[in-house]
Amino acid sequence: MKHQPPPPPLPLSQPPSMGGAAAGGVASVISSMNGGSNSSVSGIEAVKCRPPIYPKPKTPSFDKDRDYIGFATLPEQVHRKSVKRGFEFTLMVVGESGLGKSTLINSLFLGDLYKNRQMPNVEERIEKTTKVEKKTMDIEERGVRLRLTVVDTPGFGDAINCEDSWRVCTQYIDEQFRQYFTDESGLNRRNIQDNRVHCCLYFVPPWGHSLRQMDLDLIRRLHRKVNIVLVIGKADCLNKQEVRKLKERILQDLEDNHIQLYQFPECDSDEDDDFKQQDRELKASIPFAVVGSNTILEVAGKKVRGRQYPWGVVNVEDPEHSDFIKLRTFLISTHMQDLKDTTQDVHYENFRAQCISQISQHALRERGKLKRDSISSTNGFDAAISETDRLLLQKDEEIRRMQDMLTQMQEKLKQTHLMEMKKNDSVIDV
Repeated sequence: MKHQPPPPPLPLSQPPSMGGAAAGGVASVISSMNGGSNSSVSGIEAVKCRPPIYPKPKTPSFDKDRDYIGFATLPEQVHRKSVKRGFEFTLMVVGESGLGKSTLINSLFLGDLYKNRQMPNVEERIEKTTKVEKKTMDIEERGVRLRLTVVDTPGFGDAINCEDSWRVCTQYIDEQFRQYFTDESGLNRRNIQDNRVHCCLYFVPPWGHSLRQMDLDLIRRLHRKVNIVLVIGKADCLNKQEVRKLKERILQDLEDNHIQLYQFPECDSDEDDDFKQQDRELKASIPFAVVGSNTILEVAGKKVRGRQYPWGVVNVEDPEHSDFIKLRTFLISTHMQDLKDTTQDVHYENFRAQCISQISQHALRERGKLKRDSISSTNGFDAAISETDRLLLQKDEEIRRMQDMLTQMQEKLKQTHLMEMKKNDSVIDV
């Protein structure tokens, strides 16, 4: 038997195939086990005959993920969906001309909403009627899109007789509520556009001693329909003591007339101390005394937004000069979502409850009218009416009598109140 030479070694330039690194060792072990009789079997063939050796699987760390379910990512899902959909905010600005409303809005949102604004001529100014102008602007900041709608009321308070100046504002707010209620009650509710007024900035002139009767009339009619935030316009006309006294008198007038402005939500117990301090400062600043400016000035090597006067510069963003930063922080950074939630949960729900009550009362009246018509047109209706129908008719009559009694009681209370007022007036005159 001839001795066959061993197989040639693999070239160095060619990488070893799978299992080739241990081919020689495996072949020698197999040859020694068989007495060297199978020396003609190559190392590659020997490896093919051996069952493959798989790495030992790693044991999964069940202890680490045992208490993790996955719903902790819900805030991230809501955040992604909200950012993709975008946000909407409607701001109403009310106040007489010359108080810096347009300048303040441009300063708050760093834009120019009134670049195409046309000043009325002399003939149009004579009428002095309150109108509603709506302007929309799309803002994007760090990937978050905001559709801002500013509702302006030019002509408010500019006429000699301002008794009906509040009527345009209340009609617009009710109209938006009614439109949203109609869209919400319809069949297609997926693409409802929210045009409800989420906040109303009411500008108070700085040259008055407190709120005027025109101001009280409007605020009294709006504080149940919208979130009202009072703003003292052009506060650089006053010094610090005058601003403080004016704020105290305004708050006292609101308390005397039982008028409730927007209520700040209470801070949670787990909030940090800085946020609580900021919230206390915002609450103490109401009403906000602000100064607006669209001019960039250079003061001590720094560019600031302010107003140039012969005696110096008023820095709009300086808390010592104005409450502009506090108003912007409240309106945009910290309480914008709460303003929208209050509009949805409080003001709109009140309007919706009134609408549903009116609809149900109208339906009851129509049902009673139909029953009475059917009864009167039928001969022998006593035998035809069932006991249930009789009870329903009796209840309707009782409700009608109770409503009449309530109306009479309210009229009596009004008359007694007027008589007391006349008596007080007569005593004061004496």
